[in-house]
Amino acid sequence: MKILVASHSYIVDLNCEKLRVLANLEPGIEVTIVVPKRWKPGGVMKDTIETRYREEGSFRVVPISNFSQNNQGLLTFGADLISLLKSFRPDIIQVEQGSKSFAYAQFITANRLLNLKAKNLFFTWWNLPYTLQFPVSLLETYNLKNTDGIVVGNQDGAKILRDRGYTKKMSIMPQLGVDESLFCPQSQPELSAKFGIQPDDFVVGFVGRFVPEKGILTLVKALENLRDRNWKLLLLGRGELKAEIQQQAEKFGFSDRLIWIESVPHAEVYRYINLMNTLVLPSETTYQFKTLTSVGWKEQFGHVLIEAMACQVPVIGSNSGEIPNVIADAGLVFPEGNVEQLSDRLARLIDDREFATDLGQRGYQRAMAKYTNRALAKELLEFYRSL
Repeated sequence: MKILVASHSYIVDLNCEKLRVLANLEPGIEVTIVVPKRWKPGGVMKDTIETRYREEGSFRVVPISNFSQNNQGLLTFGADLISLLKSFRPDIIQVEQGSKSFAYAQFITANRLLNLKAKNLFFTWWNLPYTLQFPVSLLETYNLKNTDGIVVGNQDGAKILRDRGYTKKMSIMPQLGVDESLFCPQSQPELSAKFGIQPDDFVVGFVGRFVPEKGILTLVKALENLRDRNWKLLLLGRGELKAEIQQQAEKFGFSDRLIWIESVPHAEVYRYINLMNTLVLPSETTYQFKTLTSVGWKEQFGHVLIEAMACQVPVIGSNSGEIPNVIADAGLVFPEGNVEQLSDRLARLIDDREFATDLGQRGYQRAMAKYTNRALAKELLEFYRSL
């Protein structure tokens, strides 16, 4: 089976691991990843990335000239894509830019014109209902009509596509797995000493952006109810709410319990997760965001959850979006925005370390069975075969 996957996400080598594993599951599988030659991710990655060709046996990453260097929906590729498609002749084409992307329409059209007879698939995270105006509505109609299968990152996204009339096969799985060789239980004595973490401290962890929709202020207020317990709050990330978090902590009288860590390379995040006794993802659904096609945001997956679970760190998450489905019975869930309920979940883990350890083990088993790159690669291959 020859598999071609296209996405700007794979400009980062760590993100390629699932597809690298896929190429080596069985003899006869070839995987080619198409990435834009130049891409400016934005956020904490401020520089434009110049991608490079990589080849490892039956796995390779091929940079293709591109138009638009920082807009996913407008991303399209140059004429060198045609020569690649002619020489590779894939059986599967999966474009991971959503249902309304020009790049997906481009691959569908090239597949037809070159008579490749490949199956067309796309991946999407989008999990809120939306309305489309012409010509974007026409673009999505064309894409969906020519789609043989969809990989959706969450259950809400699958329901939305069904509601929009898509009746063919779908598989629900995240875009990226967790690298269990990196994200695994391992003590960090040097970091513990650096941040003054004592053996009897209960470290509550948060990893992500300090923005309202991530629920960080709800977490701070929940800890205010637990000032009589021995805890510290480790905050890994950055964002607009940093000053307000500091002010709230000073108001509540526990600013000395905060451990601030600026964003670090993703390959280093496991070290900080291993300092935690629990990781909390208190995301909150919002309808304040507006784009051309939709309004709002809710948690699409929560990748940091499976990274913590792989490290045997017990997780607590809100019920926003996909979080309850990711955690299932391998962690604790609370109603989003509910300070008292989050306080209760935290108190239970702080007061019962044996229960916390058991929960960490359950999370680890779930992550190993369902969310490693190998587990996802096997699931993806079976989906391709079903098409």
